[in-house]
Amino acid sequence: MAISPAAPASPAALACIVLAHEDPEHVRRLVEALDPFPVFLHCDASTPESVFRAMTDGLPDRVRLLPRIRTGWAKWENVEAEVEGYRAALAGSDASHVAVLTGSDYPLADPAEITALLDAHREESFIAAHPLPFPEWGRGGGVARIRYRHWAWRKRMIRLPVPRRVPKDVVFAGGSQLKVLARRHAAAVVDTVDNRPDLVRFWRRTWVADETFVPSVLSTPTLTPGFADEHVPSPLWWIGWDGTARKSPPWLTTADAGALLERRTMPDLEHPHVFARKFSTALSSDLLDIVDGAFGLRQHGAGSPSVVVAP
Repeated sequence: MAISPAAPASPAALACIVLAHEDPEHVRRLVEALDPFPVFLHCDASTPESVFRAMTDGLPDRVRLLPRIRTGWAKWENVEAEVEGYRAALAGSDASHVAVLTGSDYPLADPAEITALLDAHREESFIAAHPLPFPEWGRGGGVARIRYRHWAWRKRMIRLPVPRRVPKDVVFAGGSQLKVLARRHAAAVVDTVDNRPDLVRFWRRTWVADETFVPSVLSTPTLTPGFADEHVPSPLWWIGWDGTARKSPPWLTTADAGALLERRTMPDLEHPHVFARKFSTALSSDLLDIVDGAFGLRQHGAGSPSVVVAP
C-alpha cells in the first residue's frame, strides 16, 4: 500500500531520523537538542545491549525506536534503516519534511528557525543530487559504483570486475546520505522500495548504496515526478572536512568553533547550515556547550521518560 504524501496545512514541521550505533550520551544530547521535533531512532543491531540500553532508556515520548537492523560501513542495510525511518515518520507524524541525521550530528539552529526555513519551502527537499558521472567522486565519476557488483568487508571494498546490466529506466545520481526530504519525496522512496524489488536487489551490490539509491530514485521522473523543480540543491549541513584524504570527516573540537560559527552566519549563504557533524562526547562536549549557548538549544528539559517502539 502506498503511503500518502499528504500533510496538513499547518506550519511546517520536521521529523528526524537518527541513525546511531555508539556514544549514547551524545545521542541523548542530540535528541534533547531536537526538541520538540519527533525523532525516529535507529540503533545498529550490532551495538552491544548495554550501549543500546544507555542510548534508549528513559527517552521522551516523542522518540520512536525503529526496528534494529545490522548496518555497517558502505552496506545496503544503511539504506534499509533510512527507509524504515521514512516509513515510520510518514505513518507516525504529520511532518512536512523528514531529515536524515547520524548519531554524531547536531543542530546549529533552534526549532523555530528550522521550522521557518522549511515553511518557506513546504514542497521542496534539500538535497544535492548530482547526476553520474560526478567529477568530485574521482576517476570515472562514481559510475563504477553502479556498473560492478561490490561487497564491503572490514572497511575494505571488494569489487567483482565483471560489468553487470544496469536498470535502463533509472537516472543515476549521487549525494550525501544527510538530507531533508519533503513528505511526498520521502513517500516516493518508500513506494519504490515496496514496488521495485528489482532495484532493491540491484542496489544490494552497489558500492555505498546510501549515497546513490535515494538520489537516483528522486532523480528518476517515473519514480518521483516533478522532483527536478521541487528541490533545493543546497546542503543544510556544515561538515568539518579538513582537506586530508579520509573516509569520514574529522571529529569537531573547540578548535573548530570559529570556523563553525563563522560559516553558519556567513552572508553569502542562500540557506543557512542548520546541522553539523561530526561530534562526540569525548572530544566535542565543550564545543557543543558553545553551540547550545549560541543558538539557544536544550532550553526545555528532556521531556517525558517514556519510549515508544515503532511497529
